[in-house]
Formats: sequence, structure tokens, C-alpha cells
Amino acid sequence: MNVESLYSDPALEVKTASERIRREFEASAEAEVVHSRRTALADTVVASAFESILAPAYRSGLAVLAVGGYGRRELFPHSDIDLLLLVSDSPDGIRKQALSRFLQVLWDSGLRISHSVRTVRECCELHEGNIELNISLLDQRHLCGDPALYADLCARLPKFIQAQRTDLSRHMCRLAHQRHARFHNTIYHLEPNIKEAPGGLRDVHLIHWLGQLWDAGLESDPALGEARARLDRLRCFLHYRSNRDDNLLSFDAQEEFAADPARFMREYFRGARVIQRTALRVMEGFESKGNSLLAGFRDWRSRLSNSDFTVSRDRVLFRSSRQLEQDPDCALRLFEFVGRHRVALHGETERRLAGRLPQLAEHFQSNPCWPAFHQVLLQPHASAALRAMHDTGVLKAILPEWGEIESYVVRDFNHRYTVDEHTLIAIENLELLREDKDPATERFRILLSEVEDPALLRLALLLHDTGKGEEGESHCERSAAKAEAAASRLGIPTHDAELLRELVRGHLDLSSAMTGRDLADPATALWLAGRVATIERLKMLTLLTYADTSAVHPTALSPWRMSQLWRVYSVTQRELTRELEDDRISEPGAGGLSPEQLGFLKGFPTRYLRIHTPEEIRHHLALEEQRAVAGVCVDIRRSGGVYHLTVLAKDRFYLFASIAGALAGFGMNILKAEAFANQQGTVLDTFVFSDPQRNLELNPPEMDRLRQTLERVLAGRTDVRTLLKNRPKATAPSKGSRITGRVAFDSTASETATLIEVVAQDRPGLLYDLTSTLSEAGCNIEVVLIDTEAHKALDVFYVTANGRKLDPAGEHLLREKLLAVCV
Repeated sequence: MNVESLYSDPALEVKTASERIRREFEASAEAEVVHSRRTALADTVVASAFESILAPAYRSGLAVLAVGGYGRRELFPHSDIDLLLLVSDSPDGIRKQALSRFLQVLWDSGLRISHSVRTVRECCELHEGNIELNISLLDQRHLCGDPALYADLCARLPKFIQAQRTDLSRHMCRLAHQRHARFHNTIYHLEPNIKEAPGGLRDVHLIHWLGQLWDAGLESDPALGEARARLDRLRCFLHYRSNRDDNLLSFDAQEEFAADPARFMREYFRGARVIQRTALRVMEGFESKGNSLLAGFRDWRSRLSNSDFTVSRDRVLFRSSRQLEQDPDCALRLFEFVGRHRVALHGETERRLAGRLPQLAEHFQSNPCWPAFHQVLLQPHASAALRAMHDTGVLKAILPEWGEIESYVVRDFNHRYTVDEHTLIAIENLELLREDKDPATERFRILLSEVEDPALLRLALLLHDTGKGEEGESHCERSAAKAEAAASRLGIPTHDAELLRELVRGHLDLSSAMTGRDLADPATALWLAGRVATIERLKMLTLLTYADTSAVHPTALSPWRMSQLWRVYSVTQRELTRELEDDRISEPGAGGLSPEQLGFLKGFPTRYLRIHTPEEIRHHLALEEQRAVAGVCVDIRRSGGVYHLTVLAKDRFYLFASIAGALAGFGMNILKAEAFANQQGTVLDTFVFSDPQRNLELNPPEMDRLRQTLERVLAGRTDVRTLLKNRPKATAPSKGSRITGRVAFDSTASETATLIEVVAQDRPGLLYDLTSTLSEAGCNIEVVLIDTEAHKALDVFYVTANGRKLDPAGEHLLREKLLAVCV
């Protein structure tokens, strides 16, 4: 590319060359082709622009440097071109114009330029507020311009870096820890960011920079090189796929990149783990340099050494080089030590374990080891021990079932992590509960203190999803079978083995009741009590559900879900201990209710009294007095991060559907809803909803507008369908992950109503369409239970027709209509 052709149509020249580079990559699948060709192209364009524009204005006093990824010749298809304009002093007016023209030409040619203008002195200063500038200079190279000025930088920069390398390392490590924390310090995301997440390209760069600072030669590991090459290819693919700087390895991208996405992702996670562990190891080494406080702490930790293990520099080693060969059981004692003291394994310890894995697997498969493994699971930091066992392969040697879910990806938009990482996070969250001071979790903390054998609970969590590694409709039974086999092999006593199996088999029972059952219906309590059977099992299942739900993603266990889980526990516990108060509720005047209140409640189902306190009933009575005057009454209150809507109006068709539609029109997510009607034809509908965009919180007038809109809808002055048209469309999931609508009927779940369960792709107005369909079919909606997981809607309705359950013919007709709505 020459200067004359470049400036006749620079954008066309760059576009043509870029398309040629893309074709070469598609033919070879080698990222190095992109790196070298794009770097050469950028070098040519920059040099040409310099000669044409800057050289006449700057005979000296200006050098153009490539820095960052461009400096190390690592340009991806849509990487920024990082330039440092090295000047001898601040540019004057004419030179500023030349610099602006130079940068404009580069942008017009199609290069994404990121630049800074610095003097040599500024390059040799530590910029704590812009440490990225100092880091980028580690990869600088001269492109064009004043060679003497560049030589001055080359003479002074190494001295600066040598003097400041400790501070530079400290800043790099701090930024890396902050970046890792944004991804919750794990590589095992189902849709990872291959650049920024732990185990990504930023960690590769960190290893490279720290190696440069300390002449450590950290990039010679072949496994590290292979993992890095995979990331380079992936990033090129993602950039070309999206035609932008896209680094998210989405489900769709995984399917396009690999013929077998599940197998490919396991390879990806293996490589990411190599990168992450290397990065963490070198960070810790550099962070400890010159830290006397940390050195003193390590001296104290070294006193933890015993006859089996020694602690050096906060890392545990075997006392003897032949210890594992002579005594394989010392492997479990090692992890018991880790769990008790929360001390990490030394690299040499990891290598010895890796070298003996086949022998350890054979030993543990033929020798029951439950007493020793039980001690590991009892330790205060058992999660750290289990993670170390997972990282070294020892966990799979003891539990082959674990190997089936290692790095296993399940296409579920509600989950964020691989199955094995989800499991380890669940165990960590249960461990954190013990030290949690949040009043909201106190009830669960008390439950945990009452569990007789927390080791068995942790083992149940460890095994609860092992059945996901095989195809099939439900993984619970498969996981239970694997737990039974593991219990037999480990040598767990019969009673504990049975409890373990039932915990794993029923680990979804409580969460299913939270989202799919009317917790105020006695039939639900009876069903749960039959499934759980004992108070001991109920406590463990509640904690298992707490840990399992909280590990789905960081906000999965919301205050609302936590309260629902406790409610499930409470209704089941009352049923198991035979302390239900159904008889008291039916007695006139019971519970401190006045005759006036009883008159208002006449005709309400008895479950109303079970789920509302006397204070709430008095509040409803006051609202009824307002309704008697105004015709309708709308009350909205915020509590516990959600909103509670109470509506009183005269009953009419489509009333419930209209309220649901109005809330959907405002972008609200309905979490739960219930409907009551008394003998006077007054309807009391209650909704619990969230405001995902925080519109009501950030814009107080919106609360009044919502209330007024609901009043107009109830009075028939506003068509709810108009509101739904204005709601923004929800983001659709990627292809291959969409939900197929499903409708199920159950006439045994309640003594008086038919339960209808709908699973469908969530969308704006879905609840309105479902409830409208039920109303059109002449159904009376007694209770509605709503739960949404990512793009999946889980809606449960208790309905009657003419005061009775639906007959088979009615169910058949209604199923077809509801399925049509779910499309």
C-alpha cells in the first residue's frame, strides 16, 4: 500500500485488506494470521499518514509509538489501535492542527484509534489514577518519527520500571482482583467473557506483564500457551461473527464455533483453569514481596505444621516424598487439614497428588473411606477443601459421579455457572450462612445450627446435580441413584445412606412448592409432609434449597424468595407436628375478629384467615369502607424490595386479567397474586410485584400514575390492551434455548379446585392473556402463583367452574386454548 493509493481512497484500501485477512483466518483458523497481518496493515497506514501530515510539521520532537496490544503485535479484528504520541514539549497551535488531522485521517481510513500525547518525563512517572498508561508502555515499540527522542525514552524508561516495579505490580494485582470480583472470582460462567473474566486474555496479559517486570519467564508453560492460542482463535471468531469488539462466548456463539459445544466448553474451562491458576499463583508471589506483615502472618501459620504436613509460605506440603505411596489415606487427612485451617496447597503437593491420581482412585474405589471423608466435610472451611480436591482431581477419584458434571454446561438461562461450579458455590453459601449477621437469614442460620450432621448435608449438595450429566426428563431420580451408589461405596451407614438418597431425590420439592403450589391450601401442606416425612429431613431440605437457589446466580435468592422458602418450611413443619390451626379459624369470633370484620369476610375461603394477620384484615376492612364510597379502592405499598397491591371492587368478568394487564403495561413483574370474593360480590385481589427498572422508586409521580391507571381500568375507562402495546418488548433468548409451552391439570392438589400449571416463554402480557382465556372459558380464578426464571414463566392457577372442579371435557378444551396463548 503506497501513500498515493492510500489517500486516494484510504477506507477502501483498509477495507479490502481487512477482508483479505478475514478470508485467511477463515481458511487457516490461526489467530497469528490476524495478528501479524493487521499489525502490518496498521503500521503501513500510520507510517503513511505520518509522512504525509506530521513529518512536514515535526522535523523533530515527535515520535509515534505503538503501545498495548498493538505494541506487542496482538491486534484482533476489532481491537483498538493504541498509539502514544511522544513529544518533546506541548504542541503549539499549528502542530496541534497537524496532530488532529493525522488522527482524523487514521479514523477515516477505518482504524479504531486510541491515543495519548505524553512527554518522556510523563512516561517515566507513576500515574496512580491511570495505571493503564504505565502498563501499556511495557509493550511499546517505535513506529516512526524522531529517533533521538525515542532513544531518550529507551534510556530512561527501563530505570523507571526497575525502580517502580513493586508499585506497578501492586497496582496490576489490585486491578486484577477487582476485575475477578466482577465475575465472582470464577471461570465457570455458562457464557464467559473470554477477555475480562478470570482465566481470560486479561489474565494472560497479567502473567506477561508481571513476567516482564521481574524477568520471570512465566509464559513458557506449554499448557498455558495452548490455552492462550485457543482464546486468541475464539476472540478472532467472536469479532468477525459480530463485526465488533465482542468478547462474550454466548450459547449461540458456542454452537456456531463448535460441532459439539458441550465438549468444546469443557476444553475451554480446562484451559481457563490453567490460566487462572497461573495468574493467581504469580499474583500471590508478587503481592508478598516486601510485605513484612504478611511475612509475619506466614511465620505464625507455619506453626500449624504437624507430623504429616508442613506449612511453608502459607502453603502446605507433605513431610515425606513417599508419603502418598506408603499411605494413600493421608490424602484425605491433607484435605481435612486444609478444611480446618483454610491453607492452600503448595505447587509441589499438587504435583504429587496429580502423579498418584490413578493409584488414589483405585484405592478409594475399593476401600470404604466415609469416616475420613466425613471428617473433611465436617471442617469449618470444608468448601475450601472440596475446591482443592476438585482442582487436583482427588474429588473425582473418591466420587467418580463428580467427573460426570465437571465443567458441564446446561443450557439454562436462569443459571450462570457450570454444574460443578454451581455445586461448589452452593456449599460455600451454606458455609457463609453460619457467619452471616444479616437478620433476614437468622432463621436459616438457626436451622443450620440444629442440623445433627452437616457433613451429610454437604455431601447431599455435592451429589444433588450429578444426574445432570445424563440425558433425560428429570435429573432428581438419576442423582438419587448415583447418591445411593456413592453411599454404598463410601461405606455410609444404612440410616444415613437412606437420608442422603432422599435428600437428593427431593431436592427440588420445596422450590417446586414455592412456585407451583398454593401454600395456604391444606392439600399443599399434606403433600409436602408426605414427601418430606420427618422434621430432620425438612430442616436439611430447607437448607439444601437455600444453598441451591442462592448458587443459581448472585441475586437468585431474593428477599421475596427467601420469605417464600421460609413459608414452605413453616407450613410443612406445622403439618408434621400436627399444629395446624384450621379448626380455630372456622369458629365465629376467633382470632380477635369483631362481628363487623366477620361480616366482611363472609364468603371468603378459610385460607384467607390463615394467610392474613388481624392487622391486615383490619386494613382490608378500612379499604372496603373507601370502596363503598368510591366504587373501587387501589392500595399500593412497598415492603421488602417488592410492592404489594390490594384492589377492592365489585366482581365482574376479566377483572383479574385487567389488573394483571395494567401491571404488565407498566413493566412490572408479578410475583404472586390471589383473588377472594365475599357473598356480597365484593372482590379482594392482592398482587405482589417487582419493578425491575426501578421506575416507581426513581420517579415518585409514576406511583400516582399507576394507581390512577388501575382505577380507570377497574372502572372500564381504559382499555388494558392499549397499555400492553406500549410496553417494550423483552429480549428474546438465543435460538435453541426457547421454552416450549406446557399445560398440566391436577384435580387432586386441592379439595375444591383444579390446579392448572403453565410453563411458557415469558413475554409482556402473558399473564393477561392466560387469565383472559380462563375468564372466557367461564372459570373463576381462586389463586394465582407466579414465578419467572429468566425467559421462563411458571404460572399456577387454582380454578373452579360453577363452583366445582373442571370436568375432563372442560380440561381438554381449555388445554388447547392455553397452549395457543403460550406460543
